[in-house]
Amino acid sequence: MNRPSRRAALGALLALAAKGAAWAQPLEIAAAMPGARMGGSARFTVWGFDVYDAALWIAPGFTPNAYERHAFALELGYLRDFSSEAISSRSIEEMRRLPGGVQAPLQSWYELLRKAFPDLRRGDRITGFHRPGEGAVFMVNGQTTGAIQDVEFARLFFGIWLSPHTSEPRLRLALLARVGGP
Repeated sequence: MNRPSRRAALGALLALAAKGAAWAQPLEIAAAMPGARMGGSARFTVWGFDVYDAALWIAPGFTPNAYERHAFALELGYLRDFSSEAISSRSIEEMRRLPGGVQAPLQSWYELLRKAFPDLRRGDRITGFHRPGEGAVFMVNGQTTGAIQDVEFARLFFGIWLSPHTSEPRLRLALLARVGGP
């Protein structure tokens, strides 16, 4: 009889546990958004390089085409090292592409993002909380790093992932895969 060894069985069990734990709801999301559930998740890859794992955590009643009206959290688990400057610059570039982005005060937002996002190492997590009618709060590895009290900033920033006009429509669909509704 060809049975797996204890070591192989233990390895398989640990791999399954690790895979499930990767999408366990972080404590900061559970504390800030009781009753939130995952709307979807995906790995973002550019030119074959893994950049981050993304998960969208939504409150009851969330609707994708009116994301700016709802509380939610977007969690990005980085798979590479990135500088604060690189993350902030790329965010502003993506925000500029969205409807209304060209007229926005992007330079001042860039400075605020630089303060909210430190240099990141592989394994670090950024969690952005959308606060409807208020703006956004950012955490890195469970610690608050900044808040931007600007509704238009929040619409454009989270629109990078959730707007129908995103430059990454497949990522958007994966993040909204379990949401349902318009």
